[in-house]
Amino acid sequence: MKISFQEIGQSKSPVLVIDEFMANARQVVEAAAALGPFPPEGNTAYPGLRRQIGPGDAASGYVMAALQAAAPSIREAFKAASFAITEASFSLVTTRPENLRGVQRIPHIDSDDQALLAVLHHLHDIPDTGTAFYRHIATGIERADQTTSTRLREHLQAEGALLEQASTGFAGDTSSTFEKIFTVEGRFNRLVIYPGCLLHSGVISPNFVYSPDPRKGRLTANIFVRTNPGAAL
Repeated sequence: MKISFQEIGQSKSPVLVIDEFMANARQVVEAAAALGPFPPEGNTAYPGLRRQIGPGDAASGYVMAALQAAAPSIREAFKAASFAITEASFSLVTTRPENLRGVQRIPHIDSDDQALLAVLHHLHDIPDTGTAFYRHIATGIERADQTTSTRLREHLQAEGALLEQASTGFAGDTSSTFEKIFTVEGRFNRLVIYPGCLLHSGVISPNFVYSPDPRKGRLTANIFVRTNPGAAL
């Protein structure tokens, strides 16, 4: 494993990247394919298909092995004495830009809970993809946590950001509303870990292939963990 750590933006928020993460990553792709076809994601703003991984699923062993392997790095980078899994899934981006809903066209957060970490495992070879992180220009907000999320939401409603970007597809570079502050490229077997309250969006290139096949599409494992109440992020 190759580990790198960044503190991004004015908030100096931690982002952890681990390359060459698992020796059997190709087997994980096959395990995901065996769970297909994935259903559409209806509960979140995710632009595509998502297959939840439950305790009894064949892939549940992968999730636990991944967290065990990442645990020392998570504890050190995020000053977490311990953490617990809250959710896990395999995901595929399949929604084309012209079909995105307004909320899918701008940066978003996974949760305003500062203790929640997003653990993203890239399981694809698609170039020019990844995750970009943003600052809301009018407020300077990079972390929409429990103290700032209401203020951000009020500003977005006043600015009409959803309407402003309604024809631009996925969030991209800096706009009149959001400034891009950092990007992590998506590479096969790369693990990316960051606070779920950070404003972010998937990077999707103009030549992207929106395949629903886990062996061909932008397959990721999306795992969320909550650090213990005493952990300082």
